[in-house]
Amino acid sequence: MPMSEPQSDVSVSAIGRRVDPVTLEIVRNGLKAVATRVTRRMIRSANSFIVKEMEDCSASILDARGQLLAEEAGPPIQLNTVGICLKTILEHYIPGADWVPGDVVITNDPYAGDGSLGATHTNDYLAFFPCFCDGELVAFTGLMVHHMDIGGMNMANRGWGTEIFQEGVRIPPLKVVKAGVLDRDLLAVILRNTRTPEMLENDLLAQISSVQVAAQDVIGLFQKYGTDTMKDCFGALIDYSELRTRSEIAAMPDGTFFHEEPLLDDGAQGGPFHLRLKVIKNGSDICFDFTGTDKQISGPINSPLATTLAAVYYVMRCLTGSGIPSTEGCKRPITVIAPPGTLVNARSPAAVYQRMIVCHTIVDLVMGALSQAVPERVMADSCGCLYNFTYATDPRSGLRNMFGEVVPGGIGATATGDGMEVMACHVTNCHIPPIEAIEMESPVLYLRREMRCDSGGAGRFRGGVGQVLAYRVLGADAKLHHTSQKSVSLPQGVFGGAPGDGGHWVINEGTPSHRVLAFAIGDIESIRAGDVVTHYTPGGGGYGAVAERDLLAVQRDVRNGLVSAGAAASTYGVA
Repeated sequence: MPMSEPQSDVSVSAIGRRVDPVTLEIVRNGLKAVATRVTRRMIRSANSFIVKEMEDCSASILDARGQLLAEEAGPPIQLNTVGICLKTILEHYIPGADWVPGDVVITNDPYAGDGSLGATHTNDYLAFFPCFCDGELVAFTGLMVHHMDIGGMNMANRGWGTEIFQEGVRIPPLKVVKAGVLDRDLLAVILRNTRTPEMLENDLLAQISSVQVAAQDVIGLFQKYGTDTMKDCFGALIDYSELRTRSEIAAMPDGTFFHEEPLLDDGAQGGPFHLRLKVIKNGSDICFDFTGTDKQISGPINSPLATTLAAVYYVMRCLTGSGIPSTEGCKRPITVIAPPGTLVNARSPAAVYQRMIVCHTIVDLVMGALSQAVPERVMADSCGCLYNFTYATDPRSGLRNMFGEVVPGGIGATATGDGMEVMACHVTNCHIPPIEAIEMESPVLYLRREMRCDSGGAGRFRGGVGQVLAYRVLGADAKLHHTSQKSVSLPQGVFGGAPGDGGHWVINEGTPSHRVLAFAIGDIESIRAGDVVTHYTPGGGGYGAVAERDLLAVQRDVRNGLVSAGAAASTYGVA
């Protein structure tokens, strides 16, 4: 299914003639500041640790057609889908003429509209607020927030679901606030279907309030500069981003490039399955064709088309330069072909909660294909998708509580430097929650959080190392939800770099009840109060030949505990 915009005939000089460059820059930074304030308000107001500590939310400012104008740095899988979802709402549910001042529209349905161009998964609610100036709809503020529990088969929708109906109540695009009046009946339906109603109510109302307040800031810019100037700035911002992006793409060699990546390669759940990609680069246009990718499966790893697009857009942003303003224009040179009913374009009723498995693999897939064209711009494989969440009955309150994190690992090395250590990589990009904050609210005692020595792949530039995380569960009736990618198929190095070490889980390590958990995607493991969970996360792949590594860099790694003395001697020949 193609998703692209027509090429615009723009130039820097033409943009400068249309809009005063100083005004344009002020407006650009003003819109970015609004998006930042939306996100910060949400984080300060949230009750759930996944928002207030991990910052799992993303804000965007969009024009009246749903085109991206500005965004705050957040999880890329969210950022790139906010505008996609708004366009679906405008086309299939609530056209621009049906919005009135004070409306707020929400949805969490991945299958909103025709296909899978809605929410990323059911836990991610989107909220949109229209901005009116002199009676005209001129823009939208949008905010996506991951809510801890919205119902479903298991708490927080963890586990190996096989259909979307197991992933909680889906809300199609509806006005939860109508002309400034909250629809309490709709809110009651949502809260009736969660295990954490107080938390969900607070966070959802905070989300609604955040987009409402942000609109005042956007309208303030219109009042200062005038509607015509602001519209000109919107168009100029988008055109400028397109121009810069096309310039970067044009500098890449033309050609057709292929790559393939496995999923569930341990053979579990009917795997392995494969993602296949053909990249066609011609001039300033680039096409990503996923034809040949395996069909969607009876499991939650299927990716909605919205998140597949988001992953592709993310990689292209990485490869085309961080200095380009992040607007709709960045997407216009890109075409994506994703056959419906495949792992990269799910069709209802396919389960999609664990779609990040596919999306992380898409990042490696695109990097692998484009390594043939621009080896200096790509990176080795990273740690992949890693989840570590446990819910248990808190002895202090008697309530069921969840704790954990999107577990960080090592990032792949690049042509210019070592990979970053201990990061929630690529399309995840969530913060690492403070141990103390989680212990205060949850029945858990952390025992270890440290760099995992020797986990980064060797090379001219070393892959980032993963971490060792260990905690004791203090609550009863505990369930561990664990996802570990890059454990069987290791994070591959490029251009002679070695793979990073894979990850694994251990229960009660070093005790008579010691057991190693099987590699899994979304499995649920029953554990007891007092059990210790230890997670060894993967390291990133290396870049370039091992023999080319600077000896001083090896010595520095040994001093910093990233490489052992034994590995320095055996791998690098450094005593």
